[in-house]
Amino acid sequence: MGNLEVRPVQSRRQLKQFIKLPWKIYRNDPNWVPPLLIDRMKHFNRSKNPFFQHNEAEFFLAYRNGEVVGRIGAILNRHHNEFHRDRAGFFGYLEAIDDFSVWQALMETAKEWLRRRDRDCILGPTNPSTNDEVGFLVEGFDSPPYFMMTHNPPYYVDMMNRLGFEKAKDLLAFLLDREHLVISPKLERVANAIVKKYNIRLRTVDLKHFARELEIVRDIYNDAWSRNWGFVPMTREEFDYVANDFKQIIDPELVLIAEVEGQPAGFSLALPNYNEVFRKIRNGRLFPFGWLTFLLNKNKIRSMRVITLGVKQRFQPLGLGSVFYLETIRRGLKRGYQEAEMSWILEDNELMTRPLRLINARVHKVYRIFQASL
Repeated sequence: MGNLEVRPVQSRRQLKQFIKLPWKIYRNDPNWVPPLLIDRMKHFNRSKNPFFQHNEAEFFLAYRNGEVVGRIGAILNRHHNEFHRDRAGFFGYLEAIDDFSVWQALMETAKEWLRRRDRDCILGPTNPSTNDEVGFLVEGFDSPPYFMMTHNPPYYVDMMNRLGFEKAKDLLAFLLDREHLVISPKLERVANAIVKKYNIRLRTVDLKHFARELEIVRDIYNDAWSRNWGFVPMTREEFDYVANDFKQIIDPELVLIAEVEGQPAGFSLALPNYNEVFRKIRNGRLFPFGWLTFLLNKNKIRSMRVITLGVKQRFQPLGLGSVFYLETIRRGLKRGYQEAEMSWILEDNELMTRPLRLINARVHKVYRIFQASL
C-alpha cells in the first residue's frame, strides 16, 4: 500500500495541489463539471473570502509515496455555533481516491482538529458553510450537476457509512422540464387570487440601485431562512462577496422581489445553468481559450437553476412560493429554457416542495449532509 501521511496545507504549492486534486478523482467521470481555477483560488484566499474573517479552518492533504491521494477541510464555524448555541464542528472539501485507509486518515485528522477546539460532533460536507455548496450526492449519479451544486462518485457514500457517519439531513433537487410541465387552471387561479387579495407586487431587481436592492435581499434572506435546519445568517461582508460575483452573471429578469402592501416580503433568484458551458472547459482555465468557449456558448444554455426562494416569516402563510415559482417558470419559458432545477430544498420543507409537485416537478437528485459524534 505504501506510506500514507496527512499534512496541513502550508504553502501556495500545496494549496494548488488541494484545488487540483478533483481532476485526478474525476478524470474518467463524464458527468463531472470542472470548477474554474481562478474562482477556487479566490475562494481559498483568506484575505478575500469573508468567511475566514470570523471562522477558522485548516486544510489537509493525504499523500501516499509522495502522491496526493486525498484532501479535507476541518472547519470551526463560530457563526453557526453562536446562532444554534451548539458545539458542532464541520468538515468540507473532502475528495479522495477509492481507498478506505485514505478516508480514515483524513477524517480522523479533521476530527482530532475539532476535538482540540472542544467540538462535540462533526457534520458535513459543507464547503465551507450551508450558505455554500454542501452535501454528498446519494441519488442521481447519471447526469451532471447544475450550477453551484456538488457531484461525487457513488463510493463516497459507502465510505461515509463505513466511517460510522449517519444521515443528518437530505437535500432535494427537483427537475422540471418543458414537456412534463403541468400548470392547472386551478393553480393559476389560486396564485392570482393571492396576488390580488394581499396586494402583492412582483418586480425584477434594479441593478441601477444594486446596493439598495442588496440590503433588501439580505434582510429577507436572513429572516426567511432563520428557522431552517442548519441555517447560518450571512454577514454584510459575506453577502456582498457572493452578490458581487452574481452581479456579473445574473439575468435581471430572473431575480424577483415580492412586495406586500409596499413592504419587501420575499425574493427568488434563478440563474442560467452555466455548468452547460463550464463542462466544456475541462482544464478549468478561462485563459487563453476558456473565455472564448464561455462567450461562444453562454447564449446556448437551455436550462436554469432556481437557487434561492425565500419569504419572510410573517408573510409565509400567504403562499408566495407558488407565485414565485409560476412567474419564474413563465419567464424561463419565454427565454427558451427547456429545463429548470429547483435546489436545494430541505427534505421536510413541505412549504416549498408541495407547489413543485403540483406542477409535476420530480426529485432527480438527493444530497446528504452526514453527522457523527466526536
